[in-house]
Amino acid sequence: MTLKTYLSGAAAAALLAAPALAQETTLRIQTHYAPETVSGQLAQQFVDDVETMSGGDIDIEMFFSSSVVDTVETFDAAASGILDCDMTGGAYQTGKNPAFQFVGDIMGGYDTPWQQYAWLYNGGFDAADELYNTFDMKLVGWWIYGQEALASTKPLAGPEDLKNFKFRSPPGMETEIFANLGASPIVMDFTEVFTALETGIIEGADASGLANNQGMGLYDIAGHATFPGFHSMPSDHLACRLDVWEGLSDQHKRIIDTAMQKLAFQTALTFEVANNEAAAELREQGITLHDWSAEDRATFREAAQASWQEWAQKTPEAAALVESHTDFMTQLGLISGGE
Repeated sequence: MTLKTYLSGAAAAALLAAPALAQETTLRIQTHYAPETVSGQLAQQFVDDVETMSGGDIDIEMFFSSSVVDTVETFDAAASGILDCDMTGGAYQTGKNPAFQFVGDIMGGYDTPWQQYAWLYNGGFDAADELYNTFDMKLVGWWIYGQEALASTKPLAGPEDLKNFKFRSPPGMETEIFANLGASPIVMDFTEVFTALETGIIEGADASGLANNQGMGLYDIAGHATFPGFHSMPSDHLACRLDVWEGLSDQHKRIIDTAMQKLAFQTALTFEVANNEAAAELREQGITLHDWSAEDRATFREAAQASWQEWAQKTPEAAALVESHTDFMTQLGLISGGE
């Protein structure tokens, strides 16, 4: 064998033994959060984590502030190919199936993000993902910032102050719960909240957590807030079109899943600090923070649980998710077995 033949054979063998070229992927993702909010900054860190861990093989185009389509249209935009992934929340899709309420915002359910994550990763994920798959979408994970804070131009010291309270509400079960307590919820897009509050169309808003609301400038207008919150702890999600997700390599799926779980942890951790820092700053500015009593919180939780049971009757998927949540909450001692 000549040296030339040997070298040619060795080169061919080395080429065959070399790993395949890395798959390059671009993901177009929309979030409703503005880049200057705490959640927007965390979303950008998620982008950096994915791109770094993939060595640049995954490129993410993040569209902040619902800049491509309205917030409620993000899911459909991803499913239809305008986007690849949706980074808003499942509760915006209750019109498709009421079951989305119970993967988006359970309302009056868990007390902490950790409890809500525990449901997802201890039996809830498969049921939730099956719902997304029905619409050709894949649930990748949640990022939960904790209890939301209502912003208001008038005091909200307890349930009695909800009477005729005209405020922005996201679509879904929340409007029914608050209406049953005497409030006047108005459904509008997340991006319209500041202007509606500024112009007096609404007296308050259910927008986000205290730190995010502060970042949006809501407390430049609203002199009152509920804190710590009690009514809503939405699970913002990352959901991607099913064929896009299935087209990723196992390595890339694992990178995105790992980055998503880091985002989940960092979101809960960051907001524990950010919300309390915001609370201190807002008190110094003269904003009144209303911490509802245990009895008042129970009033809301009872109203919420009555709505759970009504919504459970809407579809088999909703019934299954309500049962899963109530069983898990009973296991955690959040509700009694008879509720």
